[in-house]
Amino acid sequence: MLVKDIEAAANYYRDKVGFRYERFWGDPPGFCILDRDGFGLMLSRVHNFKDIKPHYKIVQNMWNVYFWVDDAAKMYQEMKASGAIIDYHLGEKDYGCLEFGIQDLDGYDIAFGQVLE
Repeated sequence: MLVKDIEAAANYYRDKVGFRYERFWGDPPGFCILDRDGFGLMLSRVHNFKDIKPHYKIVQNMWNVYFWVDDAAKMYQEMKASGAIIDYHLGEKDYGCLEFGIQDLDGYDIAFGQVLE
């Protein structure tokens, strides 16, 4: 995902969303790979902030990233407690998922959904 400030974005994902990273690439830093529970997320710094376009600004209610998880309620409580920016709260959706969404520092919508049996 394209971000304005690579270090601030990576630290948000680490501190508020539970991802990890080992390093930044570039001088000055411009790229970072994060992971959580086997999910990878790549961040790249852009110079022209107009290049950052959250999907919901192009297609209504469209996420930038959607992660399938095993326990959406647990993740929701964790992220709520850590201070993640909650975009929409945990709820059952009519398409059979327990789901919630967050936003990151660049306005991207990230959803976490659990398939309900």
